[in-house]
Amino acid sequence: MIKVAVVGVNHIGKLHCRYYQENPHAQLVAICDLNKELVERVALNFGVPAYSDLTHMLKQEEIDVVSVATGGFENGSHHYEPAMLAMEYGKDVLVEKPISNNITEAREMVDYAEKQKVRLACNLNHRFVPTAYKAKEWIDNGDLGTLLFINMKLTIGNPNESSPWIHMRALHPHSIDVMRYFCGDIRRVQAFMTKAPGRSVWSTASINMEFASGAVGHLTGSYDMDNGHPIEFCEVAGTEGRFIINDVYNEMTLFPHKSSEMKVFKNSVLSGINGFNETFKNRIDTFIQEIKDGVYPDKMTGSGMDALAAQEVIEAIICSHIENGKVIEVKSIKEKGKQLH
Repeated sequence: MIKVAVVGVNHIGKLHCRYYQENPHAQLVAICDLNKELVERVALNFGVPAYSDLTHMLKQEEIDVVSVATGGFENGSHHYEPAMLAMEYGKDVLVEKPISNNITEAREMVDYAEKQKVRLACNLNHRFVPTAYKAKEWIDNGDLGTLLFINMKLTIGNPNESSPWIHMRALHPHSIDVMRYFCGDIRRVQAFMTKAPGRSVWSTASINMEFASGAVGHLTGSYDMDNGHPIEFCEVAGTEGRFIINDVYNEMTLFPHKSSEMKVFKNSVLSGINGFNETFKNRIDTFIQEIKDGVYPDKMTGSGMDALAAQEVIEAIICSHIENGKVIEVKSIKEKGKQLH
């Protein structure tokens, strides 16, 4: 049984707790949060000890995995310290996205995981759905031929005005990870952004991309949409066909070239996911299964290296916008000989 502790138990942290408890190979053994009243209340609900000091918890409890579900500035500034401390104690770590809103910290986290020989993974849950698995299968089997382009859209309604780059750093680790999952490393970007009326942050963005493979892509993102509508759209096309995924997991269609027949898959047929929150379950179940199977740290899916790669793209996007739409080369973490998955 893999023993898990969760750090940060607001809304997302409680989802982590729930899905670890539901996993037959995991045991939730403790939770930690700086808010003593909150952590004690949540601990009662899950029947586990509550801590407000992470070092004390790591010394007191027998723990294999630490799930870091803290938030912070741009949803990522509180990830670094608990993740680094957990890795110092030799624990495998699953961290919420973004891995960190600070690119220097993100690089240090990935480097430290390698040094400690522990697994570092990120909750890039948009790829952990049956639609994405099936689409990747089509790509790997050659059903699309040579990839030519990808169009991605991720839009929600979020009034957060905490920083000019909140929209890019907090939301788009998901969209960029999905684009990389299907099409590989991103080499160059060009970004244009706008502010919706009454907003002080860059809340809507249009980004052109060039992939290392030679394929091209586009990402449209926004914090200015109605949450009642589908949040995500993905289209990938190649020389032999294309597919479309609607709303993360609800529906997908394969359009083979030179054929009038389409392959249409609905959520109810693929998996019957009951709402977006269950994408967290899929991601956590995969993380636990890979640990159970003894997957090596550099072979984990949705790894810290994947999360860092997405943040490197985001920083290049921000740089492009600052420089009036200049085409920016994405810093590659392969410079250190690391392989992204």
